[in-house]
Amino acid sequence: MRGLICMRNGSVVLKKDVPEPIVKNEEVLLRVRLAGICDTDLQLARGYMGYQGVLGHEFVAETIDGKRRVTAEINNACRTCRTCRAGRSNHCPNRTVLGILNHDGAMADFVSVPSVNLHDIPDEIDDRSAVFIEPLAAAFRILEQVEVDSKTSVAVVGDGKLGTLCARVLQTKTAGVHLVGKHAEKLKTAGKNIKTHLLDQIGSMEHTFDLVVDATGSSSGLETALRLVRPLGTVVLKTTVAGNHEVSLAPIVIDEVRVIGSRCGPFPRAIQALQSREIDVLDLIEAEYSLDDAELAFERAGRKGARKVLLRIDGN
Repeated sequence: MRGLICMRNGSVVLKKDVPEPIVKNEEVLLRVRLAGICDTDLQLARGYMGYQGVLGHEFVAETIDGKRRVTAEINNACRTCRTCRAGRSNHCPNRTVLGILNHDGAMADFVSVPSVNLHDIPDEIDDRSAVFIEPLAAAFRILEQVEVDSKTSVAVVGDGKLGTLCARVLQTKTAGVHLVGKHAEKLKTAGKNIKTHLLDQIGSMEHTFDLVVDATGSSSGLETALRLVRPLGTVVLKTTVAGNHEVSLAPIVIDEVRVIGSRCGPFPRAIQALQSREIDVLDLIEAEYSLDDAELAFERAGRKGARKVLLRIDGN
């Protein structure tokens, strides 16, 4: 089968002789229809996690019999360890992670995933919207970790796909959402009633926000977030970086700032938001390529200011 492989030398290569997945116990083989390239995929190609294998964890697929259109959560937990038994399977120490850690991903003709991770996609959600279920769920994770109400002032740093999704999700709870970024054109499409600011124009807003979300995917994002959050406020770190943070931690202590790591989120809530059109995502798509042109698609996705690039796997 075809598959887009992340190589250890920091490159991605489309191979057409990748072995089909070995379906393990309690897994199911899926035929992939569509996959999305995200910033984590780009970070992996730069050496994050030292991953080598098929990329891709944002996807739409169908069962081999064609009866179900599905997506899947990315953490493949052992389900037996103490962490799993305590209900924290996303943090299972024995887990593999789809397209990220010791488990081939979905930028291929077929992918195998644990059946317990499957989520059916309602007919009201088209493939191009459904490919956003995983990152949208990650954005909704913030609302599971931090109490947000109509009085909460929020700044999201990072005008990329995830940053925009986070801003749109947080806007379901408060009108006080600001999106900070480097690209004026991208900020124009932040969403209705989301206030936007260029990064070099935030001086007057320093130390004013109750909640700041770092969705930059950059090592400088935390420093910017700490500039914006008020004393006793909360910073949520939403993205990983293939590099080291170089920032003074003194402000966290002095201002008693709470810093929260935030990762995977609730798929059912994301599916509900797309099905009801509570949140729209199609305007975040920049381009769609065939899997045969995956290397070109990956190059485009890595360009400065790029929005979501999709990979059509099934040719339809």
